[in-house]
Amino acid sequence: MATLNESFRNIFKIQELRTRLLFTAALLIVVRIGAHITLPGVDAELLAQAARNQANTLFGLYDLFVGGAFSNAAVFALGIMPYISASIILQLLGAVVPYFQKLSKEGEEGRRKLTQLTRYGTVMVSALQAWGVSVQLTSMSLDGQPVVPAEVRGVVFTLSTVVFLTAGTMFMMWLGEQITERGIGNGISLIIFIGIIARFPHSIIEQFSVTQNMIISLIVIAFMVVITAGVVLVTQGTRRIPVQYAKRVVGRKVYGGVTQYIPLRVNTAGVMPIIFAQSIMFIPSTVVTFFPESEWMQNLANYFEYTSLTYSFFYGIMIVFFTYFYTAIAFNPKDVSENMQKQGGFIPGIRPGRHTAEFIDNILTKITLPGSIFLAIIAILPAFVIRFGVTPSFAQFFGGTSLLIMVGVALDTLQQVESHLLMRHYDGFMKSGKIKGRLR
Repeated sequence: MATLNESFRNIFKIQELRTRLLFTAALLIVVRIGAHITLPGVDAELLAQAARNQANTLFGLYDLFVGGAFSNAAVFALGIMPYISASIILQLLGAVVPYFQKLSKEGEEGRRKLTQLTRYGTVMVSALQAWGVSVQLTSMSLDGQPVVPAEVRGVVFTLSTVVFLTAGTMFMMWLGEQITERGIGNGISLIIFIGIIARFPHSIIEQFSVTQNMIISLIVIAFMVVITAGVVLVTQGTRRIPVQYAKRVVGRKVYGGVTQYIPLRVNTAGVMPIIFAQSIMFIPSTVVTFFPESEWMQNLANYFEYTSLTYSFFYGIMIVFFTYFYTAIAFNPKDVSENMQKQGGFIPGIRPGRHTAEFIDNILTKITLPGSIFLAIIAILPAFVIRFGVTPSFAQFFGGTSLLIMVGVALDTLQQVESHLLMRHYDGFMKSGKIKGRLR
């Protein structure tokens, strides 16, 4: 078995893989540069200081995904989130609207139409969110000093902000598609990944500057490694259902007669339940910012403060709910059963058709429960480690959306790199080996 160093050397020995990696790295650098180009008319220093007071609002969630671009008032402030929102909307419509269900079953042509509709939806969502950002920027101030000077405010500032932010999101979407097509890994996921990981060095420096005791720091790092290992295990965990295919004789050839498996993932929904739940849980604290003089609203905000037990309880319950909800959308046991029946496959001991769909649905329901509970624990874990002296910025890497996205994207990218290596080894063997009957 090749060592880790040999594997890295093999990556850069393959010209195609090396080109893909360098292309991906170059576009990700462009993404990070765009996260520091400030919008015209905005005082970036005042905004960065004012944004610290809104770390636990919906805007703080956006800032996490875009690697601090929102607090920098950058042209990439919206990041790729409008594209993800448009994709989620189309997925939800695909579950209830017959037209979108039909497109999803039309193969390549249907996927092309859905991709185009997603792009149109991204423009609409981006423009709407950009308008909201312009309103938020004009209302933000620090010690009486407005983030957007009075002489700059107006229709021109609003239009320019909408245009720049929408164009920035569409450009990032294009970069993500280019990475997926000509680079390595999923481009959209890598853009989110690089935005989150860009904050890690600053967070760990801040943590070590606060914690002077080296033993405590090592314990914190070890605990983080254990949590990350647990996330990897659950992310990779599957329940395999055996499927037997009957033998079919076509001419002189025999097809089927083999056993395959349906891999049901413990965490089928991925990180989406946390994103849904977090977006909803940030709404109360975000609404409170518009009523600074209301004592009742301020008391309500205390119950939904990020580290409160009330917040953690409702947050966990919503994650469990959205895990089942999104799993039901992403995986349809009825479709799987119909496809198996068309191909002559069956689960041993289970009748084809409705009984097979019910059997798969029953297993999926059972394995989703521990997966959803694990997601809830990981999501609320940062709020608890803060109580033990971990800085809020570094606590985000102990769980929640940040850790799940990083682990999921890293595993997916490594699997694609491994597949390129395996294909290269296979081609090299076929070209160099001496095979009887092979024409030169």
